[in-house]
Amino acid sequence: MFQMEEESAKIRIAQRIAREFTEMSRKRPLFVNLGVGIPTMVADYVRGNSLFLQAENGMLGVGPAAEPGKEDPFLINAGRVKVTETRGCAYFDSSVSFGMIRGGHIDATVIGAFEVDENGNVANWIIPNGKQLGVGGAMDLVAGANKVYIAMQHVTKKGEPKIISSCKLPVTGYAEVDVIVTEYALFRFVEGKMVLEEIAPEITLEELKTVTTAKYVVSDNLGKLA
Repeated sequence: MFQMEEESAKIRIAQRIAREFTEMSRKRPLFVNLGVGIPTMVADYVRGNSLFLQAENGMLGVGPAAEPGKEDPFLINAGRVKVTETRGCAYFDSSVSFGMIRGGHIDATVIGAFEVDENGNVANWIIPNGKQLGVGGAMDLVAGANKVYIAMQHVTKKGEPKIISSCKLPVTGYAEVDVIVTEYALFRFVEGKMVLEEIAPEITLEELKTVTTAKYVVSDNLGKLA
């Protein structure tokens, strides 16, 4: 089965999510939180003046990652990536940041995950016996954001599926996931069912099933993920 180089996979995922948000923001202003990891890369590819990116550490108006040599050591996102600011960027403390999230003022959040299952449950904060400080803002984000996007590679480093029938790791949120984007596919939850809407041109439907143990239906209008 085709295997995409890791950095190329991450870029494809970030670009696909960025394209969706860019299109959505053409209809109305959009406020989006970006989590740690692949989600932070979305900022590098979004376009438009009506899309406002939030970092939970207290920044609204996050821009792309800073170019080498032009970094401001005090300007970072939630993943400690040195970023830039967009025009009108605002700064605030943690209580205001989480007030926005818990108050339902964030249209969407993009987070990574260890596992997602066919019921829309997500596990993204700890692997037992792993080195993690705690759940952080993940529970607030999946419960408070209006839409939850998962940005992750399709399988683990050992080649094991991450989109499975039932989460085995501690769950961050139950039935909270709306969209999953990997380097191989885009799934959207519609009326409680996981629907495959796009598939990478390098793989077949049969190959996708071998790395996805969750049950899903294939859209009648299946498109290509690019």
